[in-house]
Parts: sequence; C-alpha cells; structure tokens
Amino acid sequence: MSGLVNALVIVAVVGTAIARQFRAHAIDTDRRWWLPPAVLAVVALREPGILDAHHRVESAALLATELLLGLAIGAGWGWTTRIWTAPDGAVRSRSTKASVAVWGLGIALRAGLFLLGSALGLRQDSSTLMLGLAGTLLVRGGVLAWRAQSSGTAGRPAPAYGDDKRSACKERV
Repeated sequence: MSGLVNALVIVAVVGTAIARQFRAHAIDTDRRWWLPPAVLAVVALREPGILDAHHRVESAALLATELLLGLAIGAGWGWTTRIWTAPDGAVRSRSTKASVAVWGLGIALRAGLFLLGSALGLRQDSSTLMLGLAGTLLVRGGVLAWRAQSSGTAGRPAPAYGDDKRSACKERV
C-alpha cells in the first residue's frame, strides 16, 4: 500500500475508535474483539519498509519502542475506561477524562519518537505507526473484555482511574 493509503487507514481507525469511545456502548465479550487489530497488524507487517535498510538496529529499536508504547497506551486506555452493567444486563463502557489524557500523552510520545527517528536520520514508514496502533487497540480490547467478564455486579459501575464515580443512570447519552 502507498503511504497515502496507510495514512488514510490510520486516520479512519483512530477517528472511529475515538468517536465510539466517548459514547456509551455495549461490550460483547463473545465477539472477536481482537480481529480488527489483527487485520491492522497484518496490513502493517506486509509493508516491506518497516525497517530502514541502512539503519536496521536503530530502526528495530524505534519499532520496539513504538510497540511498547502502543501496549502501554492500550492498557492505560482500557483501565481508564468506565464499565458498568446496564439495567438490561448488557455491560457498557465509556471513556473518561483520564482516557483523553492517556490519548494525549500517547500522541505526544509518538510525535517525540518520530522526531527522534528523524534526528537519527532514519527513514520512517507509516507501517510502524499502524503496528503500534494495532497493539494499542488489541490491549485495550483485551483489558475491556477481561474487565467486562469479571464485573459481575449488576448496576454498579466498575472502578476506573480518573472516574468521578457517578452512577450509571447519569451516563445516558
């Protein structure tokens, strides 16, 4: 795929993910929540230029850092998301203000990684960002699925870091 197509895919995935997370929506733990991140990772790994041919070690270190950063952002996003059991029995989730802070910090750190790579003279491909994004979405989905399965308390919200502990009734959109 061309760089423009990769950029459009990244913008579409991030835009969709962010837009969905700030509305209350049901979590289906039986669904294949891991499939979209897996497809994104496969698309990223199919690109031949994921590592700079002239700076393999530095490029691999930058890729590993991007992956670790993506996993940390996904975990932070998953743990700052509020989940609760609705009166109909469905487990619902919604991102909190702390989730926005996690995203902002993640974007700033990714921009810093890009600037570091540029300063080192590395050729950077969008597939690295796509792979990091896949890791973010995979870990976030896993954390939410695990939290949803382990929250057996109907009507009581599961704790989330940064949550102001409002009742689920006030979360209607």
